[in-house]
Amino acid sequence: MKKYDGFDEAIIGYASVWQNRSRVTTIVYDGEKMCKVLADRDGMTFDEAREFVEYNIEGGYIGEDTPIVVWPSDALLEIVEDADWSDE
Repeated sequence: MKKYDGFDEAIIGYASVWQNRSRVTTIVYDGEKMCKVLADRDGMTFDEAREFVEYNIEGGYIGEDTPIVVWPSDALLEIVEDADWSDE
């Protein structure tokens, strides 16, 4: 499995995905924890760190087992709670 150097403390698990008819296992990172690493290590603000993760890490493909970055579901929960679920 491929991993991002310097972000071991942001690993939250692994995932299995199917690509080209074969199962690939990849490391899963917490995006906010990655931002914390960048803030602590490199002195970035959270916004700078988030932009870095989104552009330089999430935006890169390093092969079939490219790691996955997930973001906590709090923002998604707010979207779901605010959604109008009526059939109107």
